[in-house]
Amino acid sequence: MSHPNATLTPRTRLRLARLIVEHGWTCTAAAKMFMVAANTARKWAERYRTEGLAGMADRSSRPHHSPTRTREPVVRQIVRLRWRHRLGPVQIAGRLGLPASTVHAVLVRCRINRLSRIDRVTGEPLRRYEHDHPGSLIHVDVTKFGNIPDGGGHRYLGRQQGARNKRATPGLPRNAYRNPRTGTAFVHTVIDDHSRVAYAEIHADETAATATAVLHRAVGWFADRGVIVERVLSDNGSAYRSHAWRDTCAELQITAKRTRPYRPQTNGKIERFHRTLAEGWAYARFYPSETLRRAALPGWLHFYNHHRPHSSTGGKPPVTRLTNLPGHHI
Repeated sequence: MSHPNATLTPRTRLRLARLIVEHGWTCTAAAKMFMVAANTARKWAERYRTEGLAGMADRSSRPHHSPTRTREPVVRQIVRLRWRHRLGPVQIAGRLGLPASTVHAVLVRCRINRLSRIDRVTGEPLRRYEHDHPGSLIHVDVTKFGNIPDGGGHRYLGRQQGARNKRATPGLPRNAYRNPRTGTAFVHTVIDDHSRVAYAEIHADETAATATAVLHRAVGWFADRGVIVERVLSDNGSAYRSHAWRDTCAELQITAKRTRPYRPQTNGKIERFHRTLAEGWAYARFYPSETLRRAALPGWLHFYNHHRPHSSTGGKPPVTRLTNLPGHHI
């Protein structure tokens, strides 16, 4: 693609070349009209003669040969030190007797110039993926939030006032020391891999019965938006290893997949969504009660799906990737 300040765009090159080839203009006269050098006009005219319209397109400026490029054995040494010892360009350059700029250029070319792109366990580059259409894969998981006592919790009011509100909230169960327990809200979340469109429900547990019921409703919710779910990826929680989960996926004609044990990165999209959920909804503002916080969840999900820009979708809301959904922009 031509840069914004380019004198000749592909369309202008075509006009220039046609003046010379088809209308008999000299290269000097055509170059003067388009305010470029005569050699430039001669180049585009020659390409038009030999390649036609296709010759007017941009070409890569990469050289055919790079005789001073770092040799492959040295590149492997640099990569090995980066993976095994997580050394920076200066430390690697000192060990190998190379300029630090050369080492950095190799790390950039191999896409391991940032340590965040290297898996801490295996030392290998992180493999990022995205399925090519909505419904090809959905991620499921459960995240937990402590329930808010009447009057507000300790995050906004402090430990002492939060404890007083907890004691004043009627109907709370008590532990062995007679201290009230607000309990836990289990948020069952589902997110589409391609579009990042999210679905969530709050329940009192994370059992297989609850997880399968959420999957049933989530698949119906996506179907109402023109998305047919084909695969589901979960972690190795007991609910997702159960026979009920297996049978439900078979009934819905969905292929069930699980992450490798102790590898939450594989399900990283939904893990990142949980962080957004906590910052944007659960702890975003002061809630006087758990009931009010739960009532705010549907509105926040609508904002996330329909209005909140997402970096993975080019700065547009996730629902814009559901191209077969009428009125998705509302």
